Amino acid sequence: MVKAKSWKIAKLFDGVPKDEDLQLVEEDLPGLKDGEMLIEAVYLTVDPYMRVMLETNGKVGDTMMGEQISKVIESKNKDYPVGTIVRTHSGWRSRTIVSADACRRMPELGDLSLSTALGVMGMPGMTAFFGFLEICSPKEGEVVVVSGAAGAVGSLVGQIAKIKGCKVIGFAGDEEKCKWIKSLGFDCVYNYKKVKIDDALKEAAPEGVDCYFDNVGGEFTLSVLKNMKLFGRMSICGQISQYNATEKLKAELPFPMILFKQLLVQGFIVMRWYNRWAEGEKQMSQWIREVNK
Repeated sequence: MVKAKSWKIAKLFDGVPKDEDLQLVEEDLPGLKDGEMLIEAVYLTVDPYMRVMLETNGKVGDTMMGEQISKVIESKNKDYPVGTIVRTHSGWRSRTIVSADACRRMPELGDLSLSTALGVMGMPGMTAFFGFLEICSPKEGEVVVVSGAAGAVGSLVGQIAKIKGCKVIGFAGDEEKCKWIKSLGFDCVYNYKKVKIDDALKEAAPEGVDCYFDNVGGEFTLSVLKNMKLFGRMSICGQISQYNATEKLKAELPFPMILFKQLLVQGFIVMRWYNRWAEGEKQMSQWIREVNK
């Protein structure tokens, strides 16, 4: 009998997740049926969306959700021999029995690390690529603001914006993160815990902001909204300032500003572009190789 370990939800999250909300358990897996494979996790994801999804769809006893890169260690499927690398939504598990239907396509990695299939060449990378380029449509010389700029998505958005010839302003929550995103090429970097967002934007973008990639939401986004140029574009990717909130935010409504500035404000889920991921993967791979020459 094959053993597997998995992280189970012991208690539904209330505010900031706590250690006791999850429990590591060991379980026995049955033998393989025809067409199935036994996979062993190599890399697991930890992404902000998981916090939101668990709040709406999770229940006690569920395996902690998430994507993983795994290796086939036993197989009864001729298309997936032992040693095959697969990408699945198997959650936080050491070993899992899956069928071919559970395996999502892998990007063409070449000599890139397997971990990039969950990062720059995976969901975070495609979120940055499509969510920024398709919605914000940045033009050379424009001013781009990125919140959550040290995150997996925000850090990539900033670098893509620089490739497109934009001035990029990034916000993060501590000095180490700020130093890191500055090393990525961001033009202006601010620790939002030490400055007023409005003051920072008046300093870095006195004529206003053309594009805003929003990972944070809440009062932060309202501050950026007030500094948007006429016909500015806002790509709403996440609301991490609200994910652990136990009380609803009380703030002014944004609609008058959106109306009179004639802004494009669009939320998105990256899977809307799933049939085009190969296009994004190809470009991201090319950019990585150009940087590493």
